[in-house]
Amino acid sequence: MKILIADDHELFLNGLEFILKSEFQDADIVLAKNYTEIFTQLEKYKNFDLIVTDLAMPGANWLEALNRIHQFVGETPIIIVSAVFDKEILQKTLEVGVSGYIPKSSSNAVMLSAINLVRAGGVYIPHELLDNAVNNKEINQEIKTLQTLSDEHTTHKSAKKLTPRQIEVVKCIAKGLSNKLIAYELGLTEGTVKVHVTVILKILGVNNRTAAVMEAVKNGYISKEEVNL
Repeated sequence: MKILIADDHELFLNGLEFILKSEFQDADIVLAKNYTEIFTQLEKYKNFDLIVTDLAMPGANWLEALNRIHQFVGETPIIIVSAVFDKEILQKTLEVGVSGYIPKSSSNAVMLSAINLVRAGGVYIPHELLDNAVNNKEINQEIKTLQTLSDEHTTHKSAKKLTPRQIEVVKCIAKGLSNKLIAYELGLTEGTVKVHVTVILKILGVNNRTAAVMEAVKNGYISKEEVNL
């Protein structure tokens, strides 16, 4: 696995590199200290499996830079690790295709959990920003579900059932479709699909897309004939 990490503060950058190397020991980690270096590394390697970057850095406007990065890497998940804690900025990052928004104040465990969730095809939104995080009604409904699931400390597995929309998404996952293709198939934004996937994983009590499909079959949401993984 090849990971690109970027931050203009060398101490944090080195710390993040240490954390990721501890979790993903075989990973090839490439460093960048600003947006200019990010674009240079993207041009050089072109095959990253994950991008973890600070938000406000020299070299470009962050929104324009994220748009450009997303267009360049396609399905490669992008995670923001930032000291900026703002719902409006969170919304804009989701709209341009970012898969996770991790506060720099997060613990190592939270950060790694968020990264693994994103690698499973979901989206990570910090609990403090869940309430009314975006204007999109469908995403907001799913975010409220996420908040409910996060608050359910008394049960190991949620008793909630998948909604018709979530079942549509699971069926697309069972066909082997990427988030981008699911968005096209269902007429949704890619960000909306990522939030749906996150909720589906939590409701089914699994941590990856394949397990979600198997659990969906087990619970009768989809048939074995619909599985193409």
